[in-house]
Amino acid sequence: MLNDQLVISEVTGPFREPREPVLSYDYSIQRATWAATHAVRVKIALAEELEYVKEKLLGSVTGSPGQQLMLNKFLSRKIGDQKLRIAEAEGMLKERGDVMLPPFTGPWAQYFTQLELWLQAEQNVLRTEIKKVTGLSS
Repeated sequence: MLNDQLVISEVTGPFREPREPVLSYDYSIQRATWAATHAVRVKIALAEELEYVKEKLLGSVTGSPGQQLMLNKFLSRKIGDQKLRIAEAEGMLKERGDVMLPPFTGPWAQYFTQLELWLQAEQNVLRTEIKKVTGLSS
């Protein structure tokens, strides 16, 4: 039997979506059973996801504009990676074809709880990585 594990071959981003308050990442994913890679665009809501995670991890954050940029890039990528793992666990990526994962708000809000659970479980690791990458601490 072939291994049907999801493999991420490339990630690009973050991109600022026009007319939407979101950042997005484009993932190229592949399974051994697929003939070609497929694209997944993961959107991260600036206020409801990125700012929420920053507040939960660090409280009110101050730092240079460069540190803020590095923090936003680091956290948005971590959120995007986790949202992709959630989508995989929920079976959203089993079929071949391109997929767009919207922010976990509105009709997709039921998945936000899984994002919160990840944040609680990984907060110490994330804080350590943030300090190493940006020099900011909580």
